[in-house]
Amino acid sequence: MKYEVVIIGSGLGGLECAHILSRAGMSVLLLERGTQAGGCLQSYKRHGLAFDTGFHYVGGLDEGQSLHAAFKRLGLLRLPWQRLDADFDRVTIGDRTFAFTQGYDRFVDTLAADFPAERDALNRYADMLKQVDRSQFEALNPLSKETSSLSALFETSAYRYLTETFRDPLLINVLSGTSLKMELRRESLPLFTFAHGNSSFIESSWRLKGDGSLIVNSLAEDIRSHGGEIICNAEVQELVEKDGKLLYAVCSNGESYEGDLFISDIHPAATYRLVKRSGRMKSIYRKRMEHMENTFGMFTVSLRIKPGTLKYFNWNQYVYKQPDVWTFYQEDGPVKGILVSCRMPEDGSEYVQQVDLLTPMTWNRCESWNLTTVGQRGDSYKAMKERMAGECIALAERFIPGLGDKAVGHYTSTPLTYRDYTCTPEGSAYGLRKDFRDPLMTLLSPRTPIPNLLLTGQNLMLHGLHGVTMTTLFTCAEVLGKEYIWNIVKN
Repeated sequence: MKYEVVIIGSGLGGLECAHILSRAGMSVLLLERGTQAGGCLQSYKRHGLAFDTGFHYVGGLDEGQSLHAAFKRLGLLRLPWQRLDADFDRVTIGDRTFAFTQGYDRFVDTLAADFPAERDALNRYADMLKQVDRSQFEALNPLSKETSSLSALFETSAYRYLTETFRDPLLINVLSGTSLKMELRRESLPLFTFAHGNSSFIESSWRLKGDGSLIVNSLAEDIRSHGGEIICNAEVQELVEKDGKLLYAVCSNGESYEGDLFISDIHPAATYRLVKRSGRMKSIYRKRMEHMENTFGMFTVSLRIKPGTLKYFNWNQYVYKQPDVWTFYQEDGPVKGILVSCRMPEDGSEYVQQVDLLTPMTWNRCESWNLTTVGQRGDSYKAMKERMAGECIALAERFIPGLGDKAVGHYTSTPLTYRDYTCTPEGSAYGLRKDFRDPLMTLLSPRTPIPNLLLTGQNLMLHGLHGVTMTTLFTCAEVLGKEYIWNIVKN
């Protein structure tokens, strides 16, 4: 059978593309190398509890906000979302704690109470965040020719913007303190990436009553109801090109699948390695993809909590030893910054059963185990993970005293874990590194040199649940046209 669309990889971008295109009436096949769909939205079970691998919260789901229309179209608003407290993110730096409040006006008022001399600057900052939301959607408008504001944000240094806008170094650290959901890097991070990673959460912030597999299962169920197919344990080994177009995908299950159009949700470098012979993809283009840098990965500690010992907290807590939010992860020594997030109790009680601790982990800290595989990394790797887990727990105890004693067990993962389970190069948490100094080289279009091969996912323009959904819309606009996608967004 020949499909109109063959999608490689069932991360969020692949699932969302399959959903939108199958709902539009196209015949869609989704191929996944693993045993289950989901990519970084997958969860795993231990002692009857499901632990997330990458998803913790999302922003902008209220009606009229940035993600509402897309999630409504994708059927994801029907999931059991829990709105976080008004002070949805709390940042502890040293011995002081600051709150991020939902709603731009309240966001400014809350921080201005701690930094009264910076109120005007905070208002300008909030206006800039609103501009980011408008600009990204306007780029999908088929009648709009205005892209200069979007380009300007990509070409501006996030760190320079903050230091030129605000006088108080502590406030700069506070505003950056919720940004473990991106790679804070002074020398490269574009203002657009920084702003996008913060703006939607200020609109409104939500977490699921359940794990990320709820999103995966909802999308997969809809895809199948639209007539789409999902095949797991089908790793694509080659994309065969003839006369300048892809004809079919050769898979590890011994099957080949023909398609008119192919969409890849895996890393661009890995995608191009699948096209072994091509008259269109020049070696210089392949080399460019191979040498692009990846963002750092994450070290995660998932704790099982003793029943009845820790009450649920309906916000996310960031904890830093000192005001060095932009650089702490690059230094040797104990862990200095973490995100503490807990799962909503699913048994109706007020006590949590699990807590996640996350901290950045650069690839050089894993590189000595680069050639190992899961379960075969040796005692030194286990010792490193236990040491880092202890450091994360000790830092989290500044927020939750006695957390270590409340835990009955924990599970850890490193960038190596993500690399081996999701095939993400270097276990990158946020895809390819974007660089304001060279946006044309580091921001990828969905289009490729092969006319019937498109890209999607976190490696293009944006990462995260919100960012990948936006990227999905741009990829699908290449197939269905901007007007079709604009009608989804504006409604």
